[in-house]
Amino acid sequence: SNCFKCYRMAVCLSLKFDQDKEKPASVQRALSVLEMEVEQIKKGNYDHFMQKEIHEQPHSLTTTMRGRLKDGGILLGGLKEHLKTIRRSRRVVFVGCGTSYNAALAARPFVEELTGIPVTMEVASDLLDRQGPIYREDTAVFVSQSGETADTLLALDYALANGALCVGITNTVGSTLSRRTHCGVHINAGCEIGVASTKAYTSQIVAMAMMALAIGSDQISTQARRDAIISGLSNLPKNVSEVLKLDVEMKELASSLVDSESLLVFGRGYNYATALEGALKVKEVALMHSEGMLAGKPFVKGISGSCRVIEVPEVADCLQPVINIIPLQKNVFVMPVAAYHLTVLRGFDVDQPRNLAKSVTTQ
Repeated sequence: SNCFKCYRMAVCLSLKFDQDKEKPASVQRALSVLEMEVEQIKKGNYDHFMQKEIHEQPHSLTTTMRGRLKDGGILLGGLKEHLKTIRRSRRVVFVGCGTSYNAALAARPFVEELTGIPVTMEVASDLLDRQGPIYREDTAVFVSQSGETADTLLALDYALANGALCVGITNTVGSTLSRRTHCGVHINAGCEIGVASTKAYTSQIVAMAMMALAIGSDQISTQARRDAIISGLSNLPKNVSEVLKLDVEMKELASSLVDSESLLVFGRGYNYATALEGALKVKEVALMHSEGMLAGKPFVKGISGSCRVIEVPEVADCLQPVINIIPLQKNVFVMPVAAYHLTVLRGFDVDQPRNLAKSVTTQ
């Protein structure tokens, strides 16, 4: 069989305690079994895990949506019992770090549009430092690929203490985030080994798009818009496959950037998050100074230079970030692919960038 099992077991610790006091109760932790195919943790025909995971995105997006696009509607079992409560919320608060924060930022415009609920963004560590206001009438959505990010979990505890409804968006079944939140959505993107997140980012956006569609499904005024987005979701894996064919052009673009000292990535509207995520990928793996910039700022007009156009398939506007990051991976896909090639050309480790961890479990 090509299937193996990973066992997560409890570790017994020797604890010191006062002999005069009651002994602490023993802790029994259930044995959990993670089943996956051997191919999931091998590079296969690819040189690096990041490259493999970029090219797995048509499949990962398919698994994210599998069983959830039903009869022209959205079925999210993990949210079904809480939809009415979310619809009555005074606001939705997205909380995350790094790539997960950028995915939530990409989702904010269409969550507001489809639900009519105001959305605010919070970096988990900043929310904790400020002790920002969280109310009982709020719905707090926590986004984390691993479900174990320390700052995100501390922010979750803070929101729970303030009585908010807490929703988790994670890739890891059985993670701390999935256990502590009231409800949530597993993105089902599959095992992601490369430190720089790629397929999890696009699956997070799609999961939050489905969440927005489910929450706003009671609004007749947005029916036509929802139908268009659902149709776009159905075709998204095929469109992503088309973008991945731009690999040669992205490698040529990366070659032209390899000696640059700095890279500015511009975007606005739905693609402002794309600019931030693309710049983050370049910083993480190519170790080059890069900044995501809001294209509407006046100083952009003063920038000159040569122009290179990469054409990608046009999809529903709110789903365009998924396509556009791939070219930056490869436009959602432009940056990671460009970042990948740029890193290889600069001679750095793609899968284990210097001073970075896959999941930040310390403060």
